[in-house]
Amino acid sequence: MRVVKRLAALVGAAALLVAVPANARAAEPPKFSETTAIGTHNAYDKGKYTYFAQALDSGASLLELDVYVDTLSHRWRVSHSNPWGNDNNCEAAKTPGDLYSKSRNQDLGSCLDNIAAWNQLHPDHPPIVFKVEFKVGFYDKGGMGPDEFDKLVSQKLGSSVFKPADLLGGTYSSLDAAAKANAWPSRDSLKGKFMFELIPGTVEQSNPFDHYWTDEEYGDHLRDLYAAGRISEAQAFPAVINAENGDPRVNRYDASIRPWFVFFDGSAATYVNNGYDTSFYSTNHYILIATGADSVSPSISSTNPTDAEVATRLDLLAKDHASIITSDWSSKSAAVLSSVTSRS
Repeated sequence: MRVVKRLAALVGAAALLVAVPANARAAEPPKFSETTAIGTHNAYDKGKYTYFAQALDSGASLLELDVYVDTLSHRWRVSHSNPWGNDNNCEAAKTPGDLYSKSRNQDLGSCLDNIAAWNQLHPDHPPIVFKVEFKVGFYDKGGMGPDEFDKLVSQKLGSSVFKPADLLGGTYSSLDAAAKANAWPSRDSLKGKFMFELIPGTVEQSNPFDHYWTDEEYGDHLRDLYAAGRISEAQAFPAVINAENGDPRVNRYDASIRPWFVFFDGSAATYVNNGYDTSFYSTNHYILIATGADSVSPSISSTNPTDAEVATRLDLLAKDHASIITSDWSSKSAAVLSSVTSRS
């Protein structure tokens, strides 16, 4: 009798499972390409955060670092406007216990050490993008090119980096193909992960003798690594900078490297106020960084807007297909800066 009752119970449970309608099942978690989040401009600035670990604590989904090559020490200096020295909130801290207490004004390697130490304290943090502006570009002839950058990031952060090879997944032959197939992981599966977005710097762009900017150089780097079967070495995604209508890759890059750009980075106000068709980015599941989010009409404070203004701006730019919006809102709480909404 007990066996019969148990069998009946199992049959009943199975019937209940079958009866659950498909639309009642839990929704699939959103992919990284399907959300809009908030980032902080120049997060290494001591005026914004005393220590870089506090920038990581802020909840922001993107933090920016400006770097200069130092061919004498073979290190990258971290600074906004001083190419000869470090001026930043990164500390000489390699362990969790060292954070928030050591001397600052360190090089990029130390910033990565801080990130690695912080990651030990917060292994389940949401994905964070590090936007690295190479102020004067790479200097490959001096031993400070894409290879050296990749080695430094790999040495410091190891498997915590989501790399181009991870998006390819051994299936796709280019980042463009992977993005169009929406091969991005879910935000949930990217917990504990970092990404690197690389852009050419303001000094590099204004140098009349520099015709080989960071974006193109790293694009060539990705293409060549893939051809050599070494794409797993690459640690970063180059970004197409400056807002433009249509596909900005067409008139800027050789056809051989266009498919290696799936990050785009430009002025939010230029995209929105000019009425550019930004659906191009979400349709193809590209990552769109919309900078200066405060300046979109009607403009709001670039440093301390109200929480409601930030929420409204996030929703507005999500409808304009941005992946991450950035400004100087470092004074806002983690509850605000960690906000994530659905991307249209």
